[in-house]
Amino acid sequence: MIRINEVYKNVPVYQPGKSIEEVKREFGLQKVIKLASNENPFGASKKVAGRILKELGMLSTYPDGAARKLRSQLASFYGIAEQQLIFGNGSDEIVQFLSRVYLNTNTEVIMAAPTFPMYKANAMMEGAIIIEVPLTDGKHDLEAMAKKITEKTAMVWICNPNNPTGTIITEDELKQFLTKVPENVLVILDEAYAEYVTAKDFPNIFQLLEKHPNLMVLRTFSKIYGLAGLRIGYGIANEEIIADLHKVKEPFNANYLAQVSAEEALLDQEYVHFCKEENQKNMEYFLSGLQSLHIAYYPSQANFVLVKHHLEDSQLFNRFIQEGIIIRPGDKLGSPGTFRVTIGTIEQMKQVLDVLKKIVETETLQAH
Repeated sequence: MIRINEVYKNVPVYQPGKSIEEVKREFGLQKVIKLASNENPFGASKKVAGRILKELGMLSTYPDGAARKLRSQLASFYGIAEQQLIFGNGSDEIVQFLSRVYLNTNTEVIMAAPTFPMYKANAMMEGAIIIEVPLTDGKHDLEAMAKKITEKTAMVWICNPNNPTGTIITEDELKQFLTKVPENVLVILDEAYAEYVTAKDFPNIFQLLEKHPNLMVLRTFSKIYGLAGLRIGYGIANEEIIADLHKVKEPFNANYLAQVSAEEALLDQEYVHFCKEENQKNMEYFLSGLQSLHIAYYPSQANFVLVKHHLEDSQLFNRFIQEGIIIRPGDKLGSPGTFRVTIGTIEQMKQVLDVLKKIVETETLQAH
C-alpha cells in the first residue's frame, strides 16, 4: 500500500451537497430546487453570457497570469493600488495560499467554531496547531479569540458574515480587536457575502487596511455576482503580503472565461443592487414565516439563514429531499440541530416554509 504523508492522514475530505440531478435520480423527482450552497438564485448578469460568447475564440490561449484587466478594474472600483490584489480559483484557493505561506508545524492559527471549514482543513495540511473558539450566540467571540494569541500565533481567521450563521462583527468590534493583535499576526477577514450586508455598522475594510498592515480581506465573484461555476475570487492586502502569496500561486490559476466574466459582472452594479434588494425582501418574507411557525434562527446578513430544529439532522434533510428541496444539514457544518438554507426566490422560500409547516404540524400531532 502506498503510504500517505502523515500530515494529510486526518485531513477531512470536503463533502459537497447533493446535486440536483443526483436527487432527481435517487428520489424519482421531476423538479428539484437547490438551496444548499448559497448560490445566487438569479444567476449572473445577462451581460456576462454575451461577453463569454464573444470570447470563445480565445479558449486555446492561456489566460493572463497577472489578470491585468481585471486587476486594474477592481483597483479602480475600490480605490486601491493594483499591487494590493491577488486572484484565485475561487477565494478558497487564496485560503490555501495563506496557509502554505504562513503556517507550519510550529505555528498556531485561531478561528471560530463553527465557521467555513476550509480554514481548518488547510491549516491541518500544513501541520499547524489549530485553536478553535466557540461562537457566542452565533457570533465570533473576539475577546476570547484575542486571549488565545500567543508567540506561536501566525494568523486569525474571521468570516464576516460568518458561514454558517450569517452573523457579523461590527466595525467598532473589529477595531477594538485589532488593537489587541500583535503586528506580526495576520488577521484575515473573509467577506464572501459582504455585498449582501445591509447593516450600517459593517466594517469599512478599506479604511482599516490603510491603518493595519497585518490585515487582509478575501472576496469572491461566486456569491452575489453569480459566477460560482467559473471559480474566481480575490484577496486584498498590503503589497508585501501579496508578494509573499505570489510565491505559491500557480501561473494560470484564474482561467480566461472567469477573468472576462468577472470584468463584465463588476461593471453591472445595477444588477448587483437588484440581487441585494431581492435577497433582503425574500429574507424578510422567510424570517416572517419562521416567526409565525415559532421556529428559531440566527439573524443573518448574508444570503442564507441557519435555522434551529429539534429533529435528527438526517431526518430533517430527508424530509426536505422528499419534497424536492436540497438544504444543508447542520451536522455537515459543525452545527448539529440546525440546517442552512439559501435565500432563493419568493416562490422557493414559500416552498421551504410549506415543508416546515408540515413538519411542525406532524411533530405536534406526534407529541399528543
